[in-house]
Amino acid sequence: MSNRVSSFTAFMAAILLAAVAPPFSSADDPVRFSLQIRPILADNCYHCHGPDETHREAKLRLDDETSAKEKRDDGPAIVPDKPEDSAMIKRITSSDPDFVMPPPDTNKKLKPEQIAILKKWIEQGAPWGKHWSFEPPQHMPLPDVKQKDWPQSPIDYFVLAELEKRNLTPAPPADPLILCRRMSLDVIGLPPRPQEADAFAAAFAKDRQTAVRELVDRLLQSPRFGEHWARMWLDLARYADTKGYEKDLHRDMWPYRDWVIEALNADMPLDQFTREQLAGDLLPEATERQFVATAFHRNTMSNDEGGTDDEEFRMTAVKDRIDTTVQVWMGLTMGCAKCHNHKYDPITQEQYYQTYALFN
Repeated sequence: MSNRVSSFTAFMAAILLAAVAPPFSSADDPVRFSLQIRPILADNCYHCHGPDETHREAKLRLDDETSAKEKRDDGPAIVPDKPEDSAMIKRITSSDPDFVMPPPDTNKKLKPEQIAILKKWIEQGAPWGKHWSFEPPQHMPLPDVKQKDWPQSPIDYFVLAELEKRNLTPAPPADPLILCRRMSLDVIGLPPRPQEADAFAAAFAKDRQTAVRELVDRLLQSPRFGEHWARMWLDLARYADTKGYEKDLHRDMWPYRDWVIEALNADMPLDQFTREQLAGDLLPEATERQFVATAFHRNTMSNDEGGTDDEEFRMTAVKDRIDTTVQVWMGLTMGCAKCHNHKYDPITQEQYYQTYALFN
């Protein structure tokens, strides 16, 4: 099959999977701090025991490993390997309204499964971790499945393991006409023509693998491929042909849209796709198309209504570029740090304005 299932397509798939797919885990898997522990602490504990000094209680930070594990008068909040000695576990399992955490007046209460995962994490040594976007990717071992002959690719094992956990069975193989429609909609966003579907079904009856490979290759060669996948990228890039404020007046941004489509159809490598959009104008002997690529940073809403302050909206645009770039490429929210150290991501206010200086 063509290698035009590009790094960009894999990148977009990773974004979508990160947004909707829970991490696969079994009872024996190590607890993952970033995916399973940090969200519990962030939602229930960081308001009083996080990076924000104005709300911090008892000089305890549960977002910081050193603070969470250091010796205290009432014992460390977290004692690796010993949940029964950890003050945090004692607090969250207490029935005393004057002792239990989170306090009743916060209207927050940990669920039994959240308490169980915290205990399991501490039993495993309470290993800390960074935000997932700062962790290097790792190959996960394939989960064990009962229907050994069903998986055709590594991802099938994860799909099948989740189905079996829910006592479900995979659907039977799709009819070739349905399969043709699905692949066409997935790759180019359009249904196949009747004659194309009939031709695929005839080829499928002779050699399934060859028929699928040839159909995917043909779809990837279609200019509709770039148009379909560009829609998803343009949403991330907050693309619009209007200014956004007040009368929402027209502006010409379509050359950037065309650049994205052309880049995807040309299977531009992800590193080049990134450089040209973030700094195409700074490349040696930059071309006009590379300048057009930097319109990623011109998709910000703009306001030239009478009485507006140009410098105010220029600064707003700089901040929007920071927030969008970090969200899109790192899967990380940074905008909260405009006003204070981030409560949920490892970003300080100082770091935000260091980044502001770069984008300014």
